[in-house]
Amino acid sequence: MTPRSAPESATRGARGADPDADETVEFARPGSGSRRGLADSMGGLADSPAGRLAMRVLPVLGVLLLLAGIAWFTPALSVRTLKVEGLSAVSEQQIRAALAVPSGRSMLRIDTEAMAARVAALPRVRSVRVQRVFPSTVRVTVVERTPALYFDGPDGSHLIDSDSVEFAVEQAPPTLPKLTTDHPGGSDPVTKAAVDVLDATPQELRDQVGEVVARSVSDVALNLRDGRIVLWGGPDDSTRKAAVVLPILSRPGTLFDVSSPDLVTVR
Repeated sequence: MTPRSAPESATRGARGADPDADETVEFARPGSGSRRGLADSMGGLADSPAGRLAMRVLPVLGVLLLLAGIAWFTPALSVRTLKVEGLSAVSEQQIRAALAVPSGRSMLRIDTEAMAARVAALPRVRSVRVQRVFPSTVRVTVVERTPALYFDGPDGSHLIDSDSVEFAVEQAPPTLPKLTTDHPGGSDPVTKAAVDVLDATPQELRDQVGEVVARSVSDVALNLRDGRIVLWGGPDDSTRKAAVVLPILSRPGTLFDVSSPDLVTVR
């Protein structure tokens, strides 16, 4: 007779008083009890509030994960339109080349910060903003540098903006004031003082300036196109100087000294 496996248990009716009694055999199969317990547990979980919530949330979560994978790894949300705003002197081709948007790259995977940094490195660009506009557009907003002064060099006219950044060598606009100083350039403190003085002047006066003569950071003069001269001094106290300069320019004279706004003089 083949012995029964260890996990099976058999119970036979006792022989003795009734030798003809039927033999009763019960078998417990391996794992049958645990499977019934698991099924009962799952059924109980499904009937609980947490289980019902899980049954509703899990399919939605699965769909969201699928959509996220499609958006991230496939061209479904790839860049199709590039919109550039704010250009005047800079060409759109320069901006597109600096952006270097990868063909077919998902909108979710483009690095807008790196793209903006590349555009900002262009000499004529003062600031730039790169935005995703879903489903498929990248918007680039550029603020260009505009010249405040120029100075002459061996290679031509050097343009300087209001941040004292030297950004181009080209023909200066006819109305742009000329800077005259010993060592002009974006890193020169006297050049920066001259730019700051011009930037502090009222627009009505700025439009009349033909030349800015800077001998030191505290000795800046504005030569007007009509031959008059305004001695401004340094950039300090420029708010008060700007408040008094236009009234005294209404007086007769050729030399107007506002370097000390408490004691202006006209000669």
